[in-house]
Amino acid sequence: MERRNFIKTTGLLGGSFAFSGASVWAGSPLLTNHVAPPESYWLDGPMRWAQLAFVERDPGHYDPDFWLAYFKRIHADGALLSAGGIVAFYPTNIPLHHRSDFMGNTNTLGYLVEGCRKQGMKIMLRTDPHAARQDVYDAHPDWIAVTADGKKRRHWANPDLWVTCALGPYNFEFMTRVNAEIMDNFSPEGIFSNRWHGHDVCYCAHCKTNFKAYSGLELPQKTEKLDPTYRKWAEWRMKRLRELWAVWDADIRKKKPTARFIPNGFPDKVTTGKEADLFFADQQARRGLAPPWANGKGAKELRSTLGLKPLIGIFSVGIEEEFRWKDSVQSDAEIRIWAAEGTANGMRPCFVKFGGDIYDKRWMEAVANLYEGYHKNESYLRNTASLARVGVVYSEQTDRNYGGKPWQQKSGDHLDGIYHTLVESRVPFDMVNDRLLTPDDLKRFKLLILPNIAALSDAQCKQLQAFVDNGGSLVATFETSLYDEEGKQRPDFGLASLLGVSYDQKVEGPMRNSYLQLRQDAKNSQTQQILKGLDDTPRIINSVYKVNVKPTDTFPSPITLIPTYPDLPMEDVYPRVAQTDTRELYLRQVGKGRVAYIPGDLDRSFWQMLSIDHGQLLSNVINWALDEEPVVSIAGPGVIDVNVWRQQKSMTVHLVNLTNPMMMKGPFRELIPVDAQVTVQVPSGAKVTGVKLLMSDQKPKFELKNGKVTVAVPKVRDHEIVALDLA
Repeated sequence: MERRNFIKTTGLLGGSFAFSGASVWAGSPLLTNHVAPPESYWLDGPMRWAQLAFVERDPGHYDPDFWLAYFKRIHADGALLSAGGIVAFYPTNIPLHHRSDFMGNTNTLGYLVEGCRKQGMKIMLRTDPHAARQDVYDAHPDWIAVTADGKKRRHWANPDLWVTCALGPYNFEFMTRVNAEIMDNFSPEGIFSNRWHGHDVCYCAHCKTNFKAYSGLELPQKTEKLDPTYRKWAEWRMKRLRELWAVWDADIRKKKPTARFIPNGFPDKVTTGKEADLFFADQQARRGLAPPWANGKGAKELRSTLGLKPLIGIFSVGIEEEFRWKDSVQSDAEIRIWAAEGTANGMRPCFVKFGGDIYDKRWMEAVANLYEGYHKNESYLRNTASLARVGVVYSEQTDRNYGGKPWQQKSGDHLDGIYHTLVESRVPFDMVNDRLLTPDDLKRFKLLILPNIAALSDAQCKQLQAFVDNGGSLVATFETSLYDEEGKQRPDFGLASLLGVSYDQKVEGPMRNSYLQLRQDAKNSQTQQILKGLDDTPRIINSVYKVNVKPTDTFPSPITLIPTYPDLPMEDVYPRVAQTDTRELYLRQVGKGRVAYIPGDLDRSFWQMLSIDHGQLLSNVINWALDEEPVVSIAGPGVIDVNVWRQQKSMTVHLVNLTNPMMMKGPFRELIPVDAQVTVQVPSGAKVTGVKLLMSDQKPKFELKNGKVTVAVPKVRDHEIVALDLA
């Protein structure tokens, strides 16, 4: 687990996280008798994508040559174009496949596809099967989704349309024919399907019959994720969608063996990672209170299951708020930051424009500048390995099987709190899916963080124990491992022996006016590290909820509880108990690893309150547990998201500057530059032949000393990439 050995093992191929032609193809359930193509296969080729999501009026109204010229200017090498489903944008011969009323005798889609091919671009064609017109309803009313009260479902945004059932013959039969016709007409590299997976529970005759045959049950009457019938329906839906994916993919490959079906999202990331040879992540833009790093978070989650298979990040040039102004335009700064977060986290950018006509062209320069910079530095974006040593575990099974009690609400805030802590702490990290915890999955990490990963199986707990036994470190919070994989509460933590505590049968909270006592009297080095930046602070606010635990080992006591006391009337606001010996942080050395357990929901409380003291304490605990020199350290002001990658002949440090008053609400109005000093550990055995600042096109002076490169990076606006050329 020593970092020196880790860097040696990644080498030029990137260790277990490397991309190779063979690794992409092996083991996929969909690839029956499939022969692995060479590594130069098209899947790993395109690096900059363009999507045009056409509207019915577009044929005959938009200028395809305008788009071809723009694609050429920005060096786009992949195109994602709408073809069929709700509207056919080509001369279809399939009955009930609605041909655009504005098409006439033209075939602008064919013209655009041919033009893209002449420019060397790869083509994915898009379908959308989620809605149909009245003639489809009249001919096949059983294809239409049904609500719980037995009514056919009108489209929520366009009442002239009907919502189709995703799990019945409309998709399995009708859309399979549409896919075949598209493949025959255009021979694209694949078909990408939007809104293919349905909307809520459908009560049509097909769903009733098929679900009853699968489960013996009637369809659930309400959407409650912990209801046994609803959970059974979710399980059946997952299997049915997987069948649909397999049907469409197999039929597409019959037409063109190298082609793929790509779903727009699948409700299980592990399945996505196993079965997709490339993937489009439809994370278009911020909305509401989403932070700008949310695009990077989505990329990390998919990376945890896809490895380094091509991951394309669709980003919108328009505003993505609740009321969906689809012809709107975002600010240049907002577009740049969102795209930078995706690229820095290993996604290949794909802008999406709704409609071939343009009402507002302001976005075009921002995208052009991004793509031109990425094209110029393409070799530095072909990553072979992530060099992050910290892994943050996320759990789809916890999301599905945990909740219902007051302290279990907004459980996603635990992960967001840890994520934001790491961004502010400038710690490079990756995400880890909790169903991928084998030694091979985890060998590149020194530290795993479990932000209230409540639902874990016995086997998963043993895998985490093995990780620590092999020298890894662990940070866990709140109810981590208190439930099994199905959400059933255990009498004690599944990780009790590793955490050194046992469950004391109670969760307290919400704790009003409670505090954490910082025990400055303990002057050992461990306490100093945990209380760094809080040296003159006697106490800080507590979390909102805490799990009561009993220690089963001897622990230091840098953080203890000050219990709740009244916050009104003002005359009664004073502590009834000055201090206690109840620990609120449990730290222990386990072999060569370290384990930290926080019984409070400190991570969730940090995200909800953004208390600077919570952030400092979480950062200190993480650094204590990591217990090694970081791969990269950043000095200077501001909020900078840091990612570190290896390429065949280089190493890159991505700096995404999130310093902005609009970081947590509203679009960025401007980019506010910050200066940074970057110190990077050079991979063992590598020789640095040069340093470049790719996005600003500079060759700065640098210092190489004791295996570290230090370089000053002036005026990081949105995205800077520090590249170390290696020999």
